Amino acid sequence: MFALTDLELFESVNLKCDPEEAILLREQYPAVQPGYHMNKKHWNTILMDGSIGDRLLAQWITDSYQLVVSGLPKKMKETLNQL
Repeated sequence: MFALTDLELFESVNLKCDPEEAILLREQYPAVQPGYHMNKKHWNTILMDGSIGDRLLAQWITDSYQLVVSGLPKKMKETLNQL
């Protein structure tokens, strides 16, 4: 899993993040908080309050996805590449 959100309300989204980067983002952006109901070392919750631009959010989603995929076994990565 690389992202978690409520599609109906979309008030926030949880994204996986490198632990050091997670801290930096929390310090830089008030809308980025430790992961709600997640491992706070590896997850950030981004509040959809309008302060984070779409491009930046899309980059964080991509980074989260790539972080998760990089930890998958080789066979699973090959399967994803075929999709």
